[in-house]
Amino acid sequence: MEPFLRKRLTFLSFFWDKIWPAGAPDDSMPRFPDAGTDAEPEPPAAEPRSPPARAQLFRALYDFTARCAAELSVRRGDRLYALKEDGHYIFARRLSGPPSAGLVPVAYVAKATPETLSDQPWYFSGISRTEAQQLLLSPANAPGAFLVRPSESSHGDYSLSVRAQAKVRHYRISTAADGGLYLQKGRLFSSLEELLTYYKANWKLIQNPLLQPCVPQQPPRQDEWERPHSEFTLRRRLGEGYFGEVWEGVWRGSVPVAVKVIRSADMKLADLAKEIQTLKSLRHERLIRLHAVCSAGEPVYIVTELMRKGNLQAFLGSPEGQALSPPLLLSCARQVAEGMSYLEERRIVHRDLAARNVLVGDDLACKVADFGLARLLKDDIYSPSSGSKIPVKWTAPEAANYRIFSQKSDVWSFGVLLYEVFSYGQCPYEGMSNHETLQQIMRGYRLPRPAACPAEVYLLMLECWQDSPEERPAFAVLQEKLGAICSCLHPALM
Repeated sequence: MEPFLRKRLTFLSFFWDKIWPAGAPDDSMPRFPDAGTDAEPEPPAAEPRSPPARAQLFRALYDFTARCAAELSVRRGDRLYALKEDGHYIFARRLSGPPSAGLVPVAYVAKATPETLSDQPWYFSGISRTEAQQLLLSPANAPGAFLVRPSESSHGDYSLSVRAQAKVRHYRISTAADGGLYLQKGRLFSSLEELLTYYKANWKLIQNPLLQPCVPQQPPRQDEWERPHSEFTLRRRLGEGYFGEVWEGVWRGSVPVAVKVIRSADMKLADLAKEIQTLKSLRHERLIRLHAVCSAGEPVYIVTELMRKGNLQAFLGSPEGQALSPPLLLSCARQVAEGMSYLEERRIVHRDLAARNVLVGDDLACKVADFGLARLLKDDIYSPSSGSKIPVKWTAPEAANYRIFSQKSDVWSFGVLLYEVFSYGQCPYEGMSNHETLQQIMRGYRLPRPAACPAEVYLLMLECWQDSPEERPAFAVLQEKLGAICSCLHPALM
């Protein structure tokens, strides 16, 4: 009889639902007006009604916007089936909205049960009266924010907590003998959802409007640079730097990258944190570009763009580098000066500027790299500990003798880099030990002009090697002078 009447007299569907509530569809009961924003419909009939054997049901606690094609955007309240859990992410299929799947950070989801109650944005299980007050009075919530929680004093009942200006009011939701729920005797409701719908429309009965579900406390902001190790595949070892190995790798199976692999034994964690923060803050076409960081667990990965021709020192010694004309060498030097001028503006000292720490890409694009020794300057100089390793042949006398580094000591190193460039990668002060080099410099000795070096460029080298740091030119001046020399020798390179 029930199917026949429902089919023939559909306009009386509300009446049939009252008579045969068990046969009513899932969405026939009155719903809380705001639920359409955060709650989600049941999956389409064509989809499976139960999860795969290995799947786990989750609920999104917060909004999350995908930052790449592999991630899945979700809204608070979305239901998800986690097909795979992998460290800080789950690979999940979304049940609400258009079918889609992807990675979602675990900090943004929680395991859920199939019951409707756990999916509601206004239901907070496992929190106390005090915690409810703290949440509702937080800056994220305005007057009219509310939540429902299990009652602390009466097992099986609930509490409705509502923010009213600068305080929170709590109301007991009791359970009647027949299972109905009520705030006031004589007004029974079959579900919390129905009760909230009624009191939202008739809020004067409790003297507090129910405007929007409580916004939960957000998790710590996820670092946009942080990625899991599993996204990177190391292919070929390129060399070993100051703090670890450098590898050619692939990101997500397709993007070529360079990966600096660092272990805690190779570097102090405080130094590593400073290096990463410095890398994140820098953006310039003449500096190596950071792609990602993997700092959760060891080894730590610092992932940058891949410069296929390797470091400038090795490139200059290769057949391709040996064939470069002086104007092309000048172009390489000018690009380095441009990158260092940017660091100068940011009050950052490199401390290890040398051809080995400049990387070369296609079309002879040169970029300054390896900020493992870089430090943001709070004053005009930086003094490291006396036990620091120093590349003496590239280091200014005041830095080698007194451990005082500044932007002007970087200028001295740039002069040595100019020598490397125009000698096609020859080691400076060849045949001298570090001690002999420092002694000769203090006596006034300076490196000779390489055969391929224009006289104007050698004069710039000598300016970089002034005894007094104050007399050395700024990188902005060096960039300008190199540009002028380059335009005279080969205007097509400008």
